[in-house]
Amino acid sequence: MQLNTKRSKKIYLGTTINSKMKLDMKNILVIGLGSMGYGIAESLIRSGYKVFGQDKNPAQEKKIVEDGGFVTDIPYTNLDAVIIVVLNESQTREIIFGSSGIARKLKKSTLIMVCTTVSPSFAKEMGSNCKNTDLLYLDAPISGGAKKSSEGKLSYMVSGNKDALSKARPILNATSETVFEFGNVIGAGSAMKAVNQMLAGVHIAAMAEAITFGITQGIEPKRFLEVISKCAGTSWMLENRAPHIIDNDYSPKSSINIWPKDLGIVLEIAKNSNFSAPLTDAALQQFIAATDFGLGHEDDAAVAKVYAHKAGIDLPQK
Repeated sequence: MQLNTKRSKKIYLGTTINSKMKLDMKNILVIGLGSMGYGIAESLIRSGYKVFGQDKNPAQEKKIVEDGGFVTDIPYTNLDAVIIVVLNESQTREIIFGSSGIARKLKKSTLIMVCTTVSPSFAKEMGSNCKNTDLLYLDAPISGGAKKSSEGKLSYMVSGNKDALSKARPILNATSETVFEFGNVIGAGSAMKAVNQMLAGVHIAAMAEAITFGITQGIEPKRFLEVISKCAGTSWMLENRAPHIIDNDYSPKSSINIWPKDLGIVLEIAKNSNFSAPLTDAALQQFIAATDFGLGHEDDAAVAKVYAHKAGIDLPQK
């Protein structure tokens, strides 16, 4: 493993890279303008690329136009890359190979970069299908949250052949802080993302459990965050999500709906590997309960409302 930080502002954990390498990439389509996809599109616009955006929400498409992007007259045959940042595997499959899929519209060797959290087996399937249609596929799940996405400071876990990775370099430079490379076997990046999501989901549920438990003991949530953030029990998710509860701000930076899907993928992988993951399963049940409470479109910190309801306590109101 080699690090080359002298010639690149990014940290690439894998093969040595040279940030002076410039590729002729001009037109990029970002499909899925949620908090993560929008941040990627923003970063690319700031870096001087012509960015087209697609989203089911017209408000997001209007916003990207206001920020310098485009949503009409997408030049599919002149696109250099398509970045997909949607909710799940079925949406990803439909976007690429559905009846109106992009695969049949793109020129040979166009890069398809999938940032959606998917199973390794799905990534392998999509990679194989793209290869059969002369398209480049990069398995490129992301982590970092909405703020880092908008700042161009995401972490990527990428796997794919050298041509796909080389073509993706300018995008990675514009949108990431750290890139972890996992070789040319597609699906390895998604396997690493599954491990990350296992921890992240458990940490969010544990944060919600702890902050509401603290309330039952007379500990104010602000005091909880002040103390725990300086103690061994802290986590990145606790420090990031607890303020949402304290501020009574459940606008979705990352929604509850993501977690039944992501933790479901984790548990399916675990099952196929004969691995027991009881903590992950327990966290999943809390997120499922939150969706049953009608909280699916709220920020994932809203899982604390499930604990608060069962305990008969009130969360902060503003």
